[in-house]
Amino acid sequence: MAPPLIWTAWSAVYGVQVRPPRALMIAPLVISPILYWVLFQIGRRPSEVTQTQSATPQPQLAIHRVAESSVSVRPIKPDEEAQLRNCFPWSLYYLQDIEYRPQAVICKGQLRTDATAAYQQVKENVEAEFGDRFLVMLQEGFNGKPIFVLVPNTQLAKYQNSSEKLTRPGLALGLLFATLMTTTLVGARIAGVEAQQLRQNSGVLLQGLPYALALLTILGIHELGHYITARRYKIRATLPYFIPMPLFLGTFGAFIQMRSPVPNRKALFDISVAGPLAGFIATLPILAWGLANSTIIPLTEQSGLFNPDSLNPRYSILLALISKLVLGSQLITKTAIDLHPVAFAGLLGLVVTALNLVPVGQLDGGHIIHAMFGQRNAIIIGQIARFLLLLLALVQPGFLLWAIILIFVPLIDEPALNDVTELNNQRDILGILSIALLILIVLPLPNVFVRLLGL
Repeated sequence: MAPPLIWTAWSAVYGVQVRPPRALMIAPLVISPILYWVLFQIGRRPSEVTQTQSATPQPQLAIHRVAESSVSVRPIKPDEEAQLRNCFPWSLYYLQDIEYRPQAVICKGQLRTDATAAYQQVKENVEAEFGDRFLVMLQEGFNGKPIFVLVPNTQLAKYQNSSEKLTRPGLALGLLFATLMTTTLVGARIAGVEAQQLRQNSGVLLQGLPYALALLTILGIHELGHYITARRYKIRATLPYFIPMPLFLGTFGAFIQMRSPVPNRKALFDISVAGPLAGFIATLPILAWGLANSTIIPLTEQSGLFNPDSLNPRYSILLALISKLVLGSQLITKTAIDLHPVAFAGLLGLVVTALNLVPVGQLDGGHIIHAMFGQRNAIIIGQIARFLLLLLALVQPGFLLWAIILIFVPLIDEPALNDVTELNNQRDILGILSIALLILIVLPLPNVFVRLLGL
């Protein structure tokens, strides 16, 4: 976190136009990881009691908060341990040890068959013996071996038995209408409407409607992709809720809430990838139409990726290719684009897609990487992604805010109930393509292609 804070402090004192010295740019990137490693090693020297306790894998159960320290847990009684051991057929999972924790019962052993079959059979056996008393999870321990975790089912039972109506269409429509108003107001400003014009004639506010409708369509289809896929897996989920904001872009985006566990990594992958891909597909025709109705202007020093009045599409491989395809010979060297409001909404659609595909923690990209490679590897990949985005911010300063935000995004993703069974080849390929899409959006067009395309 130190590098972006140091650079942000420099910009606050000397202004964004004054670049920090090279030593100030490089030194934090070198010193911070070394210092972090040293402090991490110091922190790994606890007392003997702590070492003994930490030697056992600690499952990450933050996804549903099903086991909280304040909940009174009914432990497994001595005469019930035999029942619990009988839930693990030796041909499926050879149970070696049972550990009792305040928040869970951890069953360690050797997986002898397909993880999906073992999980399903053990889950059925536990339910037959103990009813709905436990939520059964299959996870990877810190040693990489599968472990079964039985968590008190108090919260899940509450959700299942609750009469709460998750799909609140009145609230969803109210927020949608409020966000339509705020994005229309911002869209009118993007279209060049001055505050005095708006006071004299409120009808000019309609000039912001194309931007608002385009942006809400992209964000809405993104969230509907998540929602529809979650419902396909019978996961309790809310309708998409938009967040209105009268400043900035007119909205802080949209979100859905899932109120029941994700059953496996396959479901985690499908739900996570559905949103960005659906939003991206919706973005393409909106961006193409907007670019076709935009104006070509001379390239200036102020031209950049995030300047709608003078967009330099060469800062993004995908944006440059789409712009050249739509504008053709009009877009040449030393030209930029004065974006139509709909084109600006399309540009934001690309930005939202890229931001969500960053493979960090609880972003869609973090879920995708978790589903593909497992939770432990996803944490490592997320840390690398943070560092690479910091390096990218040195080339494209517009990404510095992203890099700072991602510092505060937790690297640990929520596990699925069956967090061991791997994906099939088709999903792995789709996951790789989604990361390739991220790269195409955030990386600038190489000079060799600039010359080849005449840009």
